Amino acid sequence: MARGKKDAGKEGVKRAATRDGFGEGLLLAAASDDAVIGVCADVTESVRMTAFKTEYPDRFVQIGVSEQLLAALGAGLAMAGKIPFVASFAIFSPGRAWEQIRTNVCLNGANVKLVGSHAGVTVGEDGASHQATEDIAITRVIPGMTVVVPCDAIEARKATVALAKMVGPAYLRLGREKTPVITTEDAPFELGKAQVLREGKDVAIVACGSMVGRALAAAEDLASEGLDCSVINCHTVKPLDERTIIAAAESCGAVVTAEEHQIRGGLGSAVAETLARHLPVPMEFVGLRDVFGQSGDAAELIEHYGLGVGHIKDAARKAVGRK
Repeated sequence: MARGKKDAGKEGVKRAATRDGFGEGLLLAAASDDAVIGVCADVTESVRMTAFKTEYPDRFVQIGVSEQLLAALGAGLAMAGKIPFVASFAIFSPGRAWEQIRTNVCLNGANVKLVGSHAGVTVGEDGASHQATEDIAITRVIPGMTVVVPCDAIEARKATVALAKMVGPAYLRLGREKTPVITTEDAPFELGKAQVLREGKDVAIVACGSMVGRALAAAEDLASEGLDCSVINCHTVKPLDERTIIAAAESCGAVVTAEEHQIRGGLGSAVAETLARHLPVPMEFVGLRDVFGQSGDAAELIEHYGLGVGHIKDAARKAVGRK
């Protein structure tokens, strides 16, 4: 597998994992609300809950390897008036605990914040068994669930604080790999409100998570070819900011979606569902194409599975060619 130069990162660009932003955000949320509780399934340091455990030992619960209990306990704590952030690897929660999340949490409208770390193929060497690439789909389909995929560590911190204030079930998707920090401290963040990071008139690239930085890099390269791209950071996959998506489709006439997830059921499907109802335009999808991941270097896996900057550029050219 060849390493993508763009995805390898530029010198001088700050990089941090979104799981780090979550750890910082959880401390901020807990400081402002005594109801915030941390619950973990045997991966405290991996999901960046160690600082919370140290600062708030009476508000931290370690349940061991029991992800179904993680969801059920979270529902019980929420019904008792707490705001539980229940965390594990995404492949196990929501993966292993989906039925408990559906029934105990969402059917009851319990105010539980599910945190799934190490999502996508960039978990790297852990391989297919630990690479959650279906988690957006299986959470997005549950009634009442909010789904958030922050693009960088700063946004993950803001999302955590916002979710603590929001009432209702939510899923926060995080990554292990350090990625470029592309937002700023003073950048606005609002759940359900996508951010237009770059204006363009030829094609709109709608991305979430680690793919937002790659979308910006692709847009920069395409500009030198005379292709003017809009880039939208769609950090909230559900509820989708339909107004912004429709406006971008109307302005550009073509749309590309990019996600570190299967192309079925995730962000691309959500955007396609919206545009099919309101404004059908040519679309291309960048994501995994009905395949499992494998063990390998994160950057090499991104290229191998068609998620790199070059693949986004190819999709943009193809979408524009179909206008």
